[in-house]
Amino acid sequence: MSDEKQPGTPDRRMREEAEELELAAQHASDPDERRRLTDEALRIRKRIERESGPEGATMDPM
Repeated sequence: MSDEKQPGTPDRRMREEAEELELAAQHASDPDERRRLTDEALRIRKRIERESGPEGATMDPM
């Protein structure tokens, strides 16, 4: 099993953080806060993709 798949790896933690931000964005009532959270999640996913390749940044549709 690759390091990327191991619990607690930096990629996994960043993916989890992006998912948490996306969930928070879905529940945010303020449009500016929703946009900020979504933008931050996208920045994290792009960073993962740059560092690990496209398969590392799988993004679930909102």
